[in-house]
Amino acid sequence: FTPSVLLKMAGTARHDNQMAEKARKLLDTTQDPVEKLRLQCLSRGSSGIKGLGRCFRIMDDDKSRSLDYSEFKKGIYDYGLDLDPDDARKMFETFDRDGSGTIDFDEFLVKLRPPLSKSRRTLIQKAFRKLDRTGDGQITVEDLHGVYDARHHPKYQNGDWTEDQVFLKFLESFDTPGDPDGVVTYEEFYNYYVGVSASIDNDIYFDVMMRKAWKL
Repeated sequence: FTPSVLLKMAGTARHDNQMAEKARKLLDTTQDPVEKLRLQCLSRGSSGIKGLGRCFRIMDDDKSRSLDYSEFKKGIYDYGLDLDPDDARKMFETFDRDGSGTIDFDEFLVKLRPPLSKSRRTLIQKAFRKLDRTGDGQITVEDLHGVYDARHHPKYQNGDWTEDQVFLKFLESFDTPGDPDGVVTYEEFYNYYVGVSASIDNDIYFDVMMRKAWKL
């Protein structure tokens, strides 16, 4: 793959802007607290939900993968989302189905994602499997050798970056925002494409984009 794959892969900036604008408009009319949070994330573009996930991960000091109400509220406000306390409380209670006072972090993010059709989920799985050449469930620089052609990258051509540096930059597109570790898990890859998918209404366009980008 050449760097142009990045353009196809991310949809386009135009799609992202259209989705953000649409989310901002819908925010004025929706009453559902969960939908409000989803739309506020999407109004930040395709990486909005991923960014909120990172905020919660940072606060999860004990690595319990669960959040109590104060952590939940702090995460939302730290991320800069504008929710009144009543909505934040209603939202938390929606996710805290068993009334335990905590919510499962992963389950929360799954429910926050916009719904994906089965055909789109299948394409995302196929793309991940193609990139994960070692089959260990994560994409690393090692996987990209022979799959992604770094020689066409301008920074490689002018000698600024090595091949591995180009690969790391490529992986950052999918990695957790602000906390890249050079390893992309299926969850990170999937979350990235959930955001991209939300910017593309047409299933056929999404299908064509994925097949062209990853030669599926």
